[in-house]
Amino acid sequence: MRILLLCSAFNGLSQRVHRELVLDGCEIVVQLATSDEEMERAVQQFQPDLVICPFLKHKIPDAIWQSLPCLVVHPGIEGDRGPSSLDWAISDDKETWGVTLLQANDTMDAGDIWGTMNFPMRAGANKSSLYRREVTRCAVSLVKQAVRNFTDQNFLPRPLIESQAPGCLLPTMTQNDRAIDWQRDSTAEVLKKLRAADSLPGIRETIGDRVVNLFGGREAEGLRGEPGNFIVSAGGHLCRATVDGAVWISHAKEAGKFKLSASRVIVPLLDYPVDELSDVPPALQEIRTEYSDEVAYLYFSFHGGAMSTQQCQDLLAQYRELAASDVKVIVLMGGDEFWSNGIHLNTIEAAEDPAQESWENINAIDDFVLEVINTRDKLTVAALGANAGAGGAMMALACDRVVVREGVVINPHYQTMGLYGSEYWTYLLPRRVGAQRAKRYTEDCLPVLASEALRDGYADNLFKGDLTAFHRQLSDYCQRLVNVAEFGHSLSQKIQRREADEQEKPLQQYRDEELQIMRGIFFDPGAEYHRARKAFVYKQCAKSTPEYLRRSSMTVSNTEPVTEEVLEPAYGQI
Repeated sequence: MRILLLCSAFNGLSQRVHRELVLDGCEIVVQLATSDEEMERAVQQFQPDLVICPFLKHKIPDAIWQSLPCLVVHPGIEGDRGPSSLDWAISDDKETWGVTLLQANDTMDAGDIWGTMNFPMRAGANKSSLYRREVTRCAVSLVKQAVRNFTDQNFLPRPLIESQAPGCLLPTMTQNDRAIDWQRDSTAEVLKKLRAADSLPGIRETIGDRVVNLFGGREAEGLRGEPGNFIVSAGGHLCRATVDGAVWISHAKEAGKFKLSASRVIVPLLDYPVDELSDVPPALQEIRTEYSDEVAYLYFSFHGGAMSTQQCQDLLAQYRELAASDVKVIVLMGGDEFWSNGIHLNTIEAAEDPAQESWENINAIDDFVLEVINTRDKLTVAALGANAGAGGAMMALACDRVVVREGVVINPHYQTMGLYGSEYWTYLLPRRVGAQRAKRYTEDCLPVLASEALRDGYADNLFKGDLTAFHRQLSDYCQRLVNVAEFGHSLSQKIQRREADEQEKPLQQYRDEELQIMRGIFFDPGAEYHRARKAFVYKQCAKSTPEYLRRSSMTVSNTEPVTEEVLEPAYGQI
């Protein structure tokens, strides 16, 4: 089946749908909603059987939906309409919400229904987290079922009967709706408003003489102050008093600029000093370790999965402590929302010398990767429970074992940012997937689904998509690594292979070759990287669909499908 994905952006949900449908045997082309003319041209050129819109904020041209069935993912319950669906669901304290797949017609979100699925609202979750987890899971299930139904001559979508539907048309949530009254709103109300505005558009306020949008929110236990005042900072977060307590705000953005840590943006705008805590409260710590018997689970929950120079250095310091300890297995857990996405483009863009900061950042992440590769007396595991990309996707391969959660999307490439890449990828990736597939991974610039990663050799194990089951399986897996009699033999094999690889080509040579190219890019003012980085951090909309998305994607005929069962590892092999 030929399917055109029509998207406002090729976001995480769109990428997941893309790969799921390719693996189901569909031929897929992606068209960004850059203009009516381009969308119509894509339909004329590709001649799809079906149009699917996983993430679309634009109106579908009449000429398209009138001639082809166009299925739109709407993150709301049946009958819900409007662009602020999740925002209102959080604001109205809904206990249950849902996703509806409907056919486009002349009224936004009011077409025939192809499927709907509800989910419990996760307590304390912000909008972006709900979208990445619950909404994505339901949307993928609905889209795959709809594709099956499309080939069923007996299937008919049902019309939306608004008088019987649980949802209704809601207006676009405005900044007036989101506004926090710091003199009246409780901590719970403030947090709810911040959750509903994450990660766009944030809550707009005037601080000093500047318009600033606030993002992220966490209760600041035990802290009080004059309502509305900023009390203290810690780890980039800024604590602001409410009428009955205080909240930590993680990020902020000046109008016309881009998102950075809250303290970095707001403190210079204040006419009073804000002290910084010497010890970051545990709830705000980005890097932490949990222990279970002889296994250490190293979490690094960096916003957006981006790792700044300082964050890489802090992570390296924590890893070295674990490497010097008596644990047998070190598990790199990443964060709950992203595993890692490599260097921190926002802090680079904000630096006085972006080229120099880029250079320092890539060297800092390389230092961490090198330390993991050279860990000789422990087994290391990369546990990808969330999406990973670019340098983060390569960093995972430094570990002896790579396990992925079902449904995770990996983007093992750099070229969309105008980069060649480092993180020892020229050593790590071909070693895992072979030279031919490594070339395809890095040059096709397409996402890779967890099951594909297992099939291709990028990963060793595929665990269940449910997070609770994933962590349980991961724990069992790591305990088996510790307890097997072959643990010493596995270490011996690991060391022998590393020594053989070093004799063939030293790690330093890989690093030198990669960084020679990267340095040339970083310090070339005319390099595409600088334009692409700026477009990324300022969230500039694409003016056209990149060629790599316009190419038809199909299944590879000479590969066998991977079942969803957990594949048991060969513990004597690294």
